[in-house]
Amino acid sequence: MAFIKSNFWVRFTNWEYWPLPLVYIPIYIYWFILSIKAGSFFFFTASNPGIEYGGMLGESKIKIMEALPPELIPVTEFITASTSSEMIQSIMTKRGLKYPVIFKPDIGERGWQVEIINNNTELDQYLNENKVNLLLQEYIDEPVELGIFYYRFPGEKKGKVTSIVEKEMLKVQGDGSSSILQLLQKNPRGKLQIKRLLKTRPELMSKIPDTDEVVTVVPIGNHRLGTAFLDGNNYINEKINDLFDQISIKIKGFYFGRFDIRCKSIKDLERGKMKIMELNGAGAEPAHIYHPGASIWKAYHVLFHHWKVMFQISLMNHNHGIPYLKFKDGMKAISELKKYNRNKSPYS
Repeated sequence: MAFIKSNFWVRFTNWEYWPLPLVYIPIYIYWFILSIKAGSFFFFTASNPGIEYGGMLGESKIKIMEALPPELIPVTEFITASTSSEMIQSIMTKRGLKYPVIFKPDIGERGWQVEIINNNTELDQYLNENKVNLLLQEYIDEPVELGIFYYRFPGEKKGKVTSIVEKEMLKVQGDGSSSILQLLQKNPRGKLQIKRLLKTRPELMSKIPDTDEVVTVVPIGNHRLGTAFLDGNNYINEKINDLFDQISIKIKGFYFGRFDIRCKSIKDLERGKMKIMELNGAGAEPAHIYHPGASIWKAYHVLFHHWKVMFQISLMNHNHGIPYLKFKDGMKAISELKKYNRNKSPYS
């Protein structure tokens, strides 16, 4: 039984935890086939002409945020790697920001180093561990966090919301005697996070919640940090589809990607009452495929469909004069992204 409860067994028996390169082997083969058809291995860079590299090879988040309707985004500031803690605190005061706030690398994927910072001490530690350009972002404390995948073919006014993932933060429910550490040990998803949390939040691990008290252990909707990605496609309706048509048509050069948003409720979302935390382009996934226990074969069906759509959009844009990234420039971008990733903080 000890083996069955091990972290290895949890990961082995749930494909959502498998290494991405392993899961994506069939997708890499399909990408190669589509590349031959397009005449370019970097055809995807034409999918979103308004986003650097189409949103696949280490695009700048601040450039994307600046292209979004300002009324729909939280207060966001670009912070260079050399900015001091004191200067950031001054920026926060100037912009009317108070703790907690969100920090994230300007170039980053799959939630790398997205952190909630609660005070000056945590800010100093975060800056010490992250020597890259950052985004400082207002923390939107709303109960519903969603990833909404949308695409629209060039020249058309109507697109389609194809995926909604609902993010269920990592939580535990107290029994009045067990510590959060002990409660996490009983939760396969939480168990995978113990080693990291003992390092980053040791004081939380020793806390004993009251009976039936629910504690949000990780308040950031990040699969890598223990968030469950739930299939929310039942929320897709005409109101939501029309809303994202209206939003996307205002974003120059955007046709394919995922909006990560926070709102109070689905009804508020339908009314357009939300904040867009991020927009991810060609490298985004319809993340409802990671619903616990979902079939990997159904996931492949969804991924193949979206890659086919991305190919079609890229081809249409290319036929209207949008160039594909040259092979030499594409390899240089990959090399720079690999170098950047190698320099990631060990704290991550």
